[in-house]
Amino acid sequence: MTNVPGSLIQSVSANDTAKVTEILKSSPNMIDEVNANGETPLLIAVHNNQIDIAKLLIDAGADVNKQDAKKDSAYLYAGAEGRTEILSYMLSHSQPNQQITNRFGGNALIPAAEKGHLENVKLLLADGNVNINHQNNYGYTALIEAVALRDGSQVYQDIVSELLKHGADPDIKDNYGKSAKDYAHELGYGNMSKMLQESKR
Repeated sequence: MTNVPGSLIQSVSANDTAKVTEILKSSPNMIDEVNANGETPLLIAVHNNQIDIAKLLIDAGADVNKQDAKKDSAYLYAGAEGRTEILSYMLSHSQPNQQITNRFGGNALIPAAEKGHLENVKLLLADGNVNINHQNNYGYTALIEAVALRDGSQVYQDIVSELLKHGADPDIKDNYGKSAKDYAHELGYGNMSKMLQESKR
């Protein structure tokens, strides 16, 4: 059976697991086809948090690193947007390329920390392959973003704690000459300041 180009993307978009399974068997070469935005079937499944379909595609060898027009990959998007179950499956069943960055020059950990996705942060740190001190185009690390760009609430305190526990450097300075310590002090985040000051790297 021949499937026309776009069939797999259409089936993923329609959340038709049976059809996706059928196409992967009959036309495996379509697995990384892209739409007008450069999105693969797997990236679409991650966008929609279609866990079962994403797992099917990963098992069939879908490229978790292929980037769309916005420089999102399935791996980077799963990390950034709290797709925790899919991210967990990717980390154990595929090979995310840690050298690929998003449009801001960041890795998967930085937006996970900035957006408060604590479970994703824990997964990425436990996996151990992501660069915890990677700096994006602004010089921000995951630690700096969790402090400087957010509200100092409990989830961000927990993220800061996890990052420090895994060796995040609180003294790295961004492009504006400020470190996570500086931002915590300026913003009056007492608990974060204490954690950052007491951290032993």
